[in-house]
Amino acid sequence: MLYSLAEYLSQFHSGFNLFGYLTIRSILGVLTALVISLVIGPTMIRYLSSYNIGQSVRDDGPKSHFSKAGTPTMGGALILVAVVVSTLLWSDLSSRFVWIVLFVIIGFGAIGWVDDYKKIVYRNSKGLVGRWKYFWQSVIGLGAALILFNTAQFPIETQLIVPFVKDILIDLGWMYVVLTYFVIVGCSNAVNLTDGLDGLAILPTVLVGGALGIFAYLTGNYNFSTYLGIPYVPGVGEMVVFCGAIVGAGFGFLWFNTYPAQVFMGDVGALALGAALGVVAVIVRQELVLFIMGGIFVVETMSVVLQVASFKLTGRRIFRMAPLHHHFELKGWPEPRIIVRFWIITVVLVLIGLASLKVR
Repeated sequence: MLYSLAEYLSQFHSGFNLFGYLTIRSILGVLTALVISLVIGPTMIRYLSSYNIGQSVRDDGPKSHFSKAGTPTMGGALILVAVVVSTLLWSDLSSRFVWIVLFVIIGFGAIGWVDDYKKIVYRNSKGLVGRWKYFWQSVIGLGAALILFNTAQFPIETQLIVPFVKDILIDLGWMYVVLTYFVIVGCSNAVNLTDGLDGLAILPTVLVGGALGIFAYLTGNYNFSTYLGIPYVPGVGEMVVFCGAIVGAGFGFLWFNTYPAQVFMGDVGALALGAALGVVAVIVRQELVLFIMGGIFVVETMSVVLQVASFKLTGRRIFRMAPLHHHFELKGWPEPRIIVRFWIITVVLVLIGLASLKVR
């Protein structure tokens, strides 16, 4: 909105041309989302507390989590408000990519909100029935995949880029829809599974989101993409503003979510942010790099898959508890140690992912 206003006013004063630069708008997107989070955060926490919107804890979980019962949850709504408002203010709203990512993050946020609401009202840590959760995730994920496929304007938009290898582009055809669906829904659930300790999921989300913003800026700029030898995808540069909003909102939320947490993200935040990372990775054509940078999310998800498969097939558990962070808790690792080590691993993985820009 403000971008459109500045564009109109630029005909009367050249100073407004400053807001046409993507770098300036992305910085403003970060700062706007950060300020919204920090300003609204305390009020939201008091509101959630006054209505007893508290976290329910699994009976079979680590005993250290019992003290967290009642801590305000659904704080992810704060992130969504900050991201959506900041994106609407500073993005070019004529871009189809902007509306697609907003559709995904709001849609998955709505699913998470229903899930959290059921947990709170019925005091049941399981929340929304799994089959219905996956059904609505599939509807939105498949819908976004079909929209992206049918509105693609250039061949590169539906081709798979192989990282660390030069000039290998795989034409996916209709498999693009399948891949996009699995990336969006899979990433959404992976972030949700990781969100089990104070601040554990939000900083990796911020780091990966920031890195995807770099990919978006370089991929959407013809000169930079030519220099780096990466495919040029017109129009994806606007994703920088959206990714910047995720970074700003994420840091603002971390202010309140860091150990010991004053508020939890809840599914309303985790499902939405995971899906947002997935759809941005698809738009900037870096699905495989997302798999690398989001390695923590991948490992956490695989730990659950392996645990369930092992127990059903052999009656034995591989881990003391899944997802993986609970395994380390039951081994006696202090919660802050697990969180910080997972953060450090994410930093390394993100750097590896960014190295794919030049190592070809």
